[in-house]
Amino acid sequence: MHLTTEDFDYDLPEELIAQTPLTERDHSRMLVLDSQTGKYRDDVFYHVIDQLNPGDALVMNDSRVMPARIYGIKPETGGHLEVLLLNNTDGDNWETLVKPARRAKVGTRIVFGDGQLSAVITKELEHGGRMIKFEYTGIFMEILDQLGEMPLPPYIKEKLDDPEMYQTVYSREIGSAAAPTAGLHFTKELLQKIADKGVHLVYLTLHVGLGTFRPVSVENIEDHKMHSEFYRLSREAAAVLNQVRAEGGKIVATGTTTIRTLETIGTKFNGEIQEDSGWTDIFIKPGYEWKVVQAFITNFHLPKSTLVMLVASFTGRENILNAYQHAVAEKYRFFSFGDAMFIK
Repeated sequence: MHLTTEDFDYDLPEELIAQTPLTERDHSRMLVLDSQTGKYRDDVFYHVIDQLNPGDALVMNDSRVMPARIYGIKPETGGHLEVLLLNNTDGDNWETLVKPARRAKVGTRIVFGDGQLSAVITKELEHGGRMIKFEYTGIFMEILDQLGEMPLPPYIKEKLDDPEMYQTVYSREIGSAAAPTAGLHFTKELLQKIADKGVHLVYLTLHVGLGTFRPVSVENIEDHKMHSEFYRLSREAAAVLNQVRAEGGKIVATGTTTIRTLETIGTKFNGEIQEDSGWTDIFIKPGYEWKVVQAFITNFHLPKSTLVMLVASFTGRENILNAYQHAVAEKYRFFSFGDAMFIK
């Protein structure tokens, strides 16, 4: 079946795009969707524990968002540039987005703060992207903490009072340009209750790039080129997941980043789960055969995005679009700070 980007569109009134997080993370709403029958029902997130059984694995992405937006000037002209860090490719070389891109030619030097950090643009990439080499004295992430700000998605216009609200409570490994938002609904108390029930809490890392928000600009989805993101699954985590499988438990992923990591590994090792790290540009879309994940938690995604396509590949396109239509009618909150779905 030939699917186009338009097949994954839906009408979303702008006022349903959540601008601020809930003060009580686990009090968001949760739409529970059975992908076999297409039936759905309304619930609240703290009941997610009822969807998990002793012996299941709840897998989460422990990546932490960097204060990745920094503002600098060009010493020659005094012109201002905004730099958004995306991927640390190696050493002090970073893939970034620079605005305004037309002022950011190869060879341009940029100075940040009072000069403790500077950079040179080494290469032009597509979509306003630039490769940058940084120069500094001291520890890069500490300097970034002083100079940078949290890069909220483009559809969030409000300032965030507490930057920690855009981090999961279990975030550890710094390196993302955006939060793995399905995990924002968990509190430490809820995770403790889930662990006490006998569910294995398993962590992996995938550093989220901004390609997550990039709209699909081609008509035929087969022509879309996915961005690459770095992932890592430890030997200990792989061992727990294999034990869960062997004992008949479910593997439940928190968010599309966790899904992308597990399915990348499953694809690479013919359905097996092994310790692994590397870069993934997996594009999960209808027709994909799922290898590892059996149920998942996810937020509501942008119309025509690769994330709607990913979810549709698990649920069927009509089932997910019907559920989204219900969520719009019931005024669920959408996107990063919005409500959740549990899909099984």
